[in-house]
Amino acid sequence: MFLILPLLAAMLLLSCSDNESFTTSPSNRLTFSVDTVMLDTVFSRVPSSTRTFWVFNHSGDGIRCSNVRLQQGNQTGFRVNVDGIYLGATEGYQTSDIELRNKDSLRVFVELTSPMNNHTDPQLLEDNLVFTLESGAEQKVNLRAFTWDAEMVDHLVVSRDTTISTTRPLVVSGGIEVAENATLQLLGTTLYFRANAGIDVYGRLITDEHDGRETLLRGDRLDHMFDYLPYDRVSGQWQGITFHDSSFENVIRHTELHSGSNGIVCDSSSTARSKLTMEYSTIHNMQGYGLMATNCRLSINTCQITNTLMDCLCVRGGMVDVSNCTLAQFYPFDSNRGAAIRFANNTGDNSPCPLERLQVSNTIITGYADDVLMGELADSAVVAEYAFDHCLIRTPKVETADSVRFKATIWEDVKDTITAGDKNFALVDTDNLIYDFSLAKTSMAIGAALPAQSMPTDRQGRRRDDQPDMGCFEFEEAKTEN
Repeated sequence: MFLILPLLAAMLLLSCSDNESFTTSPSNRLTFSVDTVMLDTVFSRVPSSTRTFWVFNHSGDGIRCSNVRLQQGNQTGFRVNVDGIYLGATEGYQTSDIELRNKDSLRVFVELTSPMNNHTDPQLLEDNLVFTLESGAEQKVNLRAFTWDAEMVDHLVVSRDTTISTTRPLVVSGGIEVAENATLQLLGTTLYFRANAGIDVYGRLITDEHDGRETLLRGDRLDHMFDYLPYDRVSGQWQGITFHDSSFENVIRHTELHSGSNGIVCDSSSTARSKLTMEYSTIHNMQGYGLMATNCRLSINTCQITNTLMDCLCVRGGMVDVSNCTLAQFYPFDSNRGAAIRFANNTGDNSPCPLERLQVSNTIITGYADDVLMGELADSAVVAEYAFDHCLIRTPKVETADSVRFKATIWEDVKDTITAGDKNFALVDTDNLIYDFSLAKTSMAIGAALPAQSMPTDRQGRRRDDQPDMGCFEFEEAKTEN
């Protein structure tokens, strides 16, 4: 027993000695999980998300890095942490004496806040993270991003009539507030909102195209969640638009809102004045409602409202006209999604809210569920006036006695897998979250609209023919593949 113990101790010491040996041979190299760290496109002066990669030692011996450094120091704005050591200004953007034993690894974190590049378009920005081994060999991992100069907006309070029309991107970090008696016009402008930012309107908001450019409201993430999935296709990226009770005569035209929390919320107001006119516009991929209005007067024409966790369109009381719209509920992130359209004569908390008029014409109302049209008429003593004229609707067919409220309706057969639901449209790709709500040639909405209630052009500006289609898009053979 006493002879065995010294032998075991000697073997243990020999094992430790082998594991802790470090080579200076130039043939022993590190292995990296990537050779390039790409941070996609980022706005200048805005911190990027964090990327990581691994450094492995599979060489058979321990390797010491005498130096790990950012090749250009502080000139590019890249920030690097190597195995818990931040390569900052105090350290001269480098560190030394990093050890990786055989079969060991370490993790590297990379971020970027780039300087202004003084160009209109995104510009490539590069640096290298250089690993200098004790042998004298150098290995590099390339760090790169495209940086885009933008105008930064913190918390903008519009207290007088203001027009914004610029091709330069605007990054909004603290939200925009339009005060009472003030009008904000957004013309052909793209606004990129941070997660906690949106537009609160107490006065008036007008959005429209300019010089052929639509107005676009979206989140500020330009990078990817996964290789195949940009954050721009993920809902909940910003806060949307709220029209408060003092706000009237708003106009949303030739505008797209996507990937927010709520698209548009219209607070309860008088129906004696128009709350919102919305034309030739799109609300898509919202984590809340697409458009939610309580006791308001709205006109919605030639618009797409699609893929929302709550209802695409929710009307609680008021006076609302909907024409030539596509309301499609294919929200991909939660099977407990809302309806394509919900209408009610109450506020949702049992408070009466007269539905003075809901007139829907030439509109597609469809989705995944067997029934995407929901009426909540809680009190028969409260006004509830509604009618659907020349619409394609995915809901159980109503009785003949209700034919006054449903005229020339195409009832979508949920058992028909060839023409029903997503088969109405050119592309519904839930794997990659890519959607094209142009009509497929199998759609029964083609040629089924009432000409007298159709706008002369569709959402994309194409002329409608003598027998127009339901929905906001006119069928175009060359564009669809279904």
